[in-house]
Amino acid sequence: MTASRHKRYKSLVDAFARDIRTGRLAAGARLPTHRALAAREGIAVVTATRVYAELEAMGLVSREQGRGTFVRDIAVPAGHGIDQQVVATDAVDLNFNYPSLPGQADLLRQALREVATSGDLESLLRYQPHAGRPQDRASIARHLGRRGITTDADRVLLTNGAQHGLAVTVMAALDAGDVVAVDALTYPGFKVLAHALRLDLAPVPVTADGPDLDALEELCASRPVRAVYTMPTLHNPLGWVMPSPDRARLAGIARRYGPLLIEDASYAYLVADPPPPLAALAPDVTVHVSGLSKSVATGLRVGFVVSPPSLVPALERAIRATTWNTPALTTAIVGRWLDDGTVDRLEALKRDDARTRQAIARQELAGLPLVGHPSSYFTWLPLPDDARADRLTAALARRHISVSTAEPFTTTTHTPQAIRLALGSTDPDSLRSTLRTVRRMAVEDAFS
Repeated sequence: MTASRHKRYKSLVDAFARDIRTGRLAAGARLPTHRALAAREGIAVVTATRVYAELEAMGLVSREQGRGTFVRDIAVPAGHGIDQQVVATDAVDLNFNYPSLPGQADLLRQALREVATSGDLESLLRYQPHAGRPQDRASIARHLGRRGITTDADRVLLTNGAQHGLAVTVMAALDAGDVVAVDALTYPGFKVLAHALRLDLAPVPVTADGPDLDALEELCASRPVRAVYTMPTLHNPLGWVMPSPDRARLAGIARRYGPLLIEDASYAYLVADPPPPLAALAPDVTVHVSGLSKSVATGLRVGFVVSPPSLVPALERAIRATTWNTPALTTAIVGRWLDDGTVDRLEALKRDDARTRQAIARQELAGLPLVGHPSSYFTWLPLPDDARADRLTAALARRHISVSTAEPFTTTTHTPQAIRLALGSTDPDSLRSTLRTVRRMAVEDAFS
């Protein structure tokens, strides 16, 4: 590119950026096509493409296949993209889920007293085995046995939450550039992890109750898929539970083509009587990852991984490389709560709480095309094709309501127009009134 062309290109980028930041170009506005911009400004089409590409890299526009290039709302607060930071303190949070129950602080207080007066307290101040203390691994194995996974304690490894469990699984089993099949809409934390570790995510279309297994099998037949990341019991964000026949077929695909199944069960506790986990159907090709952040408390960073025996040494090395071991104090508390039934009681109470909140959402958003599970802490609201989710999100943010667009969950080049509503982080009365506002604004902005 000559100096004069480069100057022209940069001046166009700067002009667009200035107009977007000052509001002269409103959020949701459609920009000219590449050819129209090139004709208007007397530049080559390739230069127009570079202008839009740089604006997209700056986070000022978004390109949607078949629809065009749109101005993004840069007033949307942090926390609505893939980096997901803490939302504003004065906002009603329908973006993140951190469900809590009355009396949990008293449970923690009592548990700390019991730990302080029993056993060798000084031992909790020392380094622990990388995979966790044997007694804590055994407690989790018994807990998993009540959920349909029969496993030896030596196949269980403790982690600092489910996200850390996913991280050490990827570090142990995969290399940069490996192809991982994921749902077209998937958990944002896995997207972040894949980006950091340079995995090649291959999106699989989704159906009403799980991934399109025909498409997955075609993908495995045509590309060297090393792993499949899946949430068979309570998918985030769509809330489906994969039927038993589909689970069996997925296990068969894994055995036929060789990918490792990474089963994320973080929200599985909300389903009262789910089909058997993949780790029960295919323990030889499945790594089962879960934790207690959602079912007990987000601040209790204890997760666990159930692995095929061959992968256990590599997982231990990954835990050592990232955190050495899960802190013994928190695992001691968790072990007590697993063994005395506290975790089971909290999970049952939260299932009831989630059903109540989901019923509130169905009442307050009646008539809108909600997608979700009746005992889920979140619901998905697809918008009409000509609507703009970022515009609706920004309008809600101005009323101190924080929600997420589809962007953090999307693994395809096309981002659907939809919002996800997390229902577990505010009290039921506030949730009800807030959802009324969401409904009113959605109808005015998207469904009118």
